[in-house]
Amino acid sequence: MPMIEAKDLTKRFGDKVAVDHLSFAVQPGRVTGFLGPNGAGKSTTMRLILGLDRPTGGQATIFGKAYAQLSNPLLTVGALLEAKSVHPGRSARNHLLFLAQTQGLPASRVDAVLELVGLRPVAGKRAGGYSLGMGQRLGVAAAMLGNPQVLLLDEPVNGLDPEGVLWIRNLMKQLAAEGRTILVSSHLMNEMAVTADHLIVIGRGKLLADAPTEEVIARGSGQSVRVRTPDADRLIALIRAEGGSAVPATNGNGSNGAATAPAGSQAAVLTVTGLPAARIGEIAASSSIVLHELTPQLASLEDAFLELTAGSLEYGHLDSNPADWSSQ
Repeated sequence: MPMIEAKDLTKRFGDKVAVDHLSFAVQPGRVTGFLGPNGAGKSTTMRLILGLDRPTGGQATIFGKAYAQLSNPLLTVGALLEAKSVHPGRSARNHLLFLAQTQGLPASRVDAVLELVGLRPVAGKRAGGYSLGMGQRLGVAAAMLGNPQVLLLDEPVNGLDPEGVLWIRNLMKQLAAEGRTILVSSHLMNEMAVTADHLIVIGRGKLLADAPTEEVIARGSGQSVRVRTPDADRLIALIRAEGGSAVPATNGNGSNGAATAPAGSQAAVLTVTGLPAARIGEIAASSSIVLHELTPQLASLEDAFLELTAGSLEYGHLDSNPADWSSQ
C-alpha cells in the first residue's frame, strides 16, 4: 500500500487551475523526487497532502487517511514546507520543545534531532539570527521530531553549502533505506539525479512522468556517443548518410575535437547523435575505419526535464534582443 496517494487531485484558485486531476502514489523504501517548473503546482500539491489547502476535487491520503484524520500527525508525517516559519525570537530548542509538547514527546527527542541536524551548539540562539542554511536544518529537525515514517520536504537544500547538501542527501537515502517514505521537491536537477530513486514530474498541475529516475533520463533525446577516430571526415560523411549527426567535440573551452586528441595522436573526437553506438561501430567496421573510442553518453536529468516540461512553462522568457523588451 502506498504511503502517500493522490487520486484525481484538483485545486482551483478562482479561474486558475493549480493542480489538474493529478494522480500518483509514493511508495516506501525509496526517495521520490517531485519536479516541475515554477508554478507547476508542486507546493500546492504538498499543501493538499498535508491538509493545509482544501482540494476542489479528488483526494490526497497518507496511510489511506486524510491528514486531518491522523491521530498523531507529527508521529506519522514530517514536513518541511517553509523553513523560516518559526518565531524569530525563539531559540531553536524552545521552538522544537513547543512542537514536542503538542505530541507528548520528551525533551530528549528535541536534543536528538538537534544533534542529527548539527544545530546543538547553537540551539540556544534565536532562530531569527540563523542563516538560510541553518534555518533549513532547523526545518529538517522539526520534520524529524516525531521520528515519522513519511517525510515531505520542499526544497530542503536551499541555502545549504556543499557539505550540507551532501548531508541532506545521505540523510534522505538513509531514511529511505529504513523503509520510510520520502517525497522531496527540488529545482537542482544534478542533485535529484544522484538522490532520487523515482521521479514524479508535473507541469501546469498535470502529471508528465512517474517513473524511475534512470527511465526518465533515458527518455530524453539528448543521448549522444563520443567517438575518437583518425578518419573523422570519412566517418562523418557515412554517419550523415545514415541520418545521424556528427560534430567535433568540445573540451569546455570551445576547442574542436582535434584539440582534444592525446599528444602524438591524429585522432579527432566527435560527438554523434541520432545513431546508437552499436550502429556507429557497424558503419565504421564496414568501411574499415579505425575507432579508438566509442562511448555512449547518456542524457542528463536536466536535459530530460527541460524536454518533458517544454510545453508546460508558467512563464515565458524575454527575447534576447533588449530592443524588443518593451513590447513583451
